[in-house]
Amino acid sequence: MFGIGRPEHPRAAGRDLPHQQRQQGLGSGRRYDGDIWPGAIGAGGKRRQFGDPARLAMFLSIAFLSLLVERAAGYPDRLFAAIGHPVTWIGALIERLDRRWNRETDSTARRRQAGLAALVTIATLAGGAGLGLQALLMTLPAAIALALAACLAATLIAQKSLDDHVAAVAGALETDGLDAGRAAVSQIVGRDPDTLDEAGVSRAAIESLAENFSDGVTAPLVWLALAGLPGIAIYKAVNTADSMIGHRTRRHEAFGRAAARFDDLINLPASRLTALAIVAAAALLPSMSGRDAWKAVLRDAKNHRSPNAGWPEAAMAGALGLALAGPRTYDRVVVDDAVMGQGGRRSADASDIRRALTLYRWADGLLIVSTGALAVLVSAHF
Repeated sequence: MFGIGRPEHPRAAGRDLPHQQRQQGLGSGRRYDGDIWPGAIGAGGKRRQFGDPARLAMFLSIAFLSLLVERAAGYPDRLFAAIGHPVTWIGALIERLDRRWNRETDSTARRRQAGLAALVTIATLAGGAGLGLQALLMTLPAAIALALAACLAATLIAQKSLDDHVAAVAGALETDGLDAGRAAVSQIVGRDPDTLDEAGVSRAAIESLAENFSDGVTAPLVWLALAGLPGIAIYKAVNTADSMIGHRTRRHEAFGRAAARFDDLINLPASRLTALAIVAAAALLPSMSGRDAWKAVLRDAKNHRSPNAGWPEAAMAGALGLALAGPRTYDRVVVDDAVMGQGGRRSADASDIRRALTLYRWADGLLIVSTGALAVLVSAHF
């Protein structure tokens, strides 16, 4: 379950190389010259700015290839057994900082300051690692560097892992019944599984699919495309911190405040983009409704406790004709939340999970195609 967060924790209560690159010999097996990525040094030796089309084209190319790599291969179990996963490394650091800096004897203000310091530390180390790897790659031949960058970035995207874990819930319900479904869904949600009936297990899996589509796929893609390996590394560090300490519990409400707020901020673009991808995919599928998905987004997303989760959840609910979210139980405490997909049915089963997975795969495919097309378009106009 690499990079898949537990979506409803109650803290809110919840291509073608550009012309100048070809002139530099990139794509011909020669090594990079100049700045972090090809095209970063322009005419007259002048350093290009962050948003330069050449750099954006390169980042988009890496993003496109990383989506293809992760969708096809995921993160190999043997590799995880041998070295772990970047998210587990980040998680180990967060746990250590939480133990050392989050002292219950400190005042609320001091714990908030400690949490902010922890967030800055985590983000700085992750960003520094991404920047170092990116700088190292620029010393390699272009094709090798592009392939390696895509493989590294793919470890921080969770398309296949998300698909596999949600499909496992449907399979468990279909094959082994409710208890097995509860056990499977407990791997991807934070609510109490023992309180869930079949419909509750099915809705939980679909809600997790919708929110983690945004957090685990679209958001890493956005920050990779905008800021390369440092961008996706920082995003993943912050998102992992939010999933671990960004809860409104006695221990973490103060210490995790900075992580929760910053995670909300950096997920704003991706949550909206994910909703649009779901709406577009629903419009292409005969058994689903893009119009109802869009109506649900406009009507319901703003009512969700989270400024981001409501967007993909409402889109998914409207497309499938379901009523998602609503009251949920965490640690024996019922947490109220608005219903996403008002007027839809609350009853759901494994077949609805399968329909949601079909919608997710189409929406994810649209993201992949759009990223590749945008990379070509930016390259062609440089």
